[in-house]
Amino acid sequence: MFNATEVKDACVRWIQDWFEENGKGCNAVLGISGGKDSSICAALCVEALGADRVIGVTMPNGVQPDIDDSIKLINHLGIKRYNVNIGPAFQALMGEVEARLGGPASDQTRINMAPRIRMTALYAISQSNNGRVVNTCNLSEDWVGYSTRYGDAAGDFSPLGGLTVAEVLAIGEVLGLPEDLVHKTPSDGLCGKTDEDNLGFTYAVLDKYIRTGVCEDPATRSLIDRKHKMNLFKLKPIPHFEPKI
Repeated sequence: MFNATEVKDACVRWIQDWFEENGKGCNAVLGISGGKDSSICAALCVEALGADRVIGVTMPNGVQPDIDDSIKLINHLGIKRYNVNIGPAFQALMGEVEARLGGPASDQTRINMAPRIRMTALYAISQSNNGRVVNTCNLSEDWVGYSTRYGDAAGDFSPLGGLTVAEVLAIGEVLGLPEDLVHKTPSDGLCGKTDEDNLGFTYAVLDKYIRTGVCEDPATRSLIDRKHKMNLFKLKPIPHFEPKI
């Protein structure tokens, strides 16, 4: 049986130990989208390090419709906030890329460019604030590669990387975060669809399969297995040639 309080406390201690070894006195810096993962990561870091050592960064691409959710979380936790609008950088880079391509970039290129620019902005804020960047991905997303390599999949440490969506939600409730943020319908905020629309299955089905190996629908099981296999490379270090010297 998953004990959210025990796991939350253990994660807080893990964050404290990680900073003791990898950045004593440093700040935790993370992008705040207003969704469950960034909200819960921020709250865990506040409990581990104190609000004065956690920095939230909002990074709208021009206009972010749910920016009020991000600000609500930041105010709830009492953490410092920077707002970096990536819109001009996105438009400039996309324009240059499409000029070189001689035509429109692919939809996937457009979807992935924004999170990669956001991660560049996040590291810029972090390096100017004695920071360490928080990866906010969870196990369920990582399992099927639902993240952008060198975008939201980057970071220095990952509090939720070993937890499924259901487990993350349970921890969010224990942390006492606003219900509407914890249970906000997950979306990448980029393509106009929910995560589950994009994946083709629910997180409940995925979480059950990850933890128990059970998935009643063969087609869904096959889809999950295919996505997992195709995206394993995202979770591994960059392979390098090992010369026989």
